Amino acid sequence: MEWSIQEIARKAGTTSRTLRHYGERGLLEPSRIGANGYRYYDQAALVRLQRILLLRELGLSLPAIAEVLEGQRNTSAALRTHLLLLEQERERIGRQIDAVRTTLHKTENGEELMADEMFDGFDHTRYEKEVTERWGRDAYEKGDRWWRSLDAERKQAFVDQQAGIARDFAAAAGQGLAADSDEVQAITRRHIDWLSITTTPTKEYVIGLGQMYVDDPRFTANYDKHGEGTAVLVRDAMKVYAERNL
Repeated sequence: MEWSIQEIARKAGTTSRTLRHYGERGLLEPSRIGANGYRYYDQAALVRLQRILLLRELGLSLPAIAEVLEGQRNTSAALRTHLLLLEQERERIGRQIDAVRTTLHKTENGEELMADEMFDGFDHTRYEKEVTERWGRDAYEKGDRWWRSLDAERKQAFVDQQAGIARDFAAAAGQGLAADSDEVQAITRRHIDWLSITTTPTKEYVIGLGQMYVDDPRFTANYDKHGEGTAVLVRDAMKVYAERNL
C-alpha cells in the first residue's frame, strides 16, 4: 500500500513542501515517483517519517536527525528508543503539571511552598539511567543528593549558568569558530568549571559526556535549540579540552 505526497502531508499535519525538503536533504525519499511526477510513499517511508517527526519534536536539527537515522538502521530498535523517550517525557510533563498545580493551589491559599514540590519534574532525575550506566550508581546518588540539598534560588542559578554557557557555544557555532579556537576553549573551560560543581571531571568523563551530547537526542536538543550544530561543537571542544588539560 502507498500514499501520495498530499495524503501523507495531510495525515502527518505537515506540508508537501516540507516532505519534498526532507527528500532533498536525503532524509525521506519517496518509494516511487509516478509518470505524473507525483511522489508516493510506502509503509517503510511512513515509519521513517514518523521517526523524523518524533526527532523534530525533541528539538533536533535536520543534520542531527540525519546522524541519528544513519546510526539507527534497525527500525524496531529505533522505535523502541523513541517510545521510551516519549514515555519518559510524558512522565516528566505529568510531574511538571502536578508541581505547577500544587504551586498554584498553595499560592492561592497562602500556604508555604516547598522547593521539592515546586521543582518536581524539572530536575535531572530523568537522566538517572544514563548516569548510572555510564558512571555508576554512586555518581548518580552523589549528584542527586547535591541537587536536592539546594534551595530554589540556587537550583535556578545552576540551570541559568548552564543555559548561558550553551548560548555562548551556539553563538560561537554561528560564527563558525573552530573547536580548538581560544574563544571556544574559554567557553569550554567555563563548562568544565560548571561540571566541577557536582563531580571531578576526568579526561574519560569529559570526552564521554561530550559524545553523549551528540548520541542522545535529548542532550542534542538541549544544545541545538540554541542553534543548529551547537552540540557537535560542544562535543569537539570538550574532546580538545580534555586531551590538552586533563
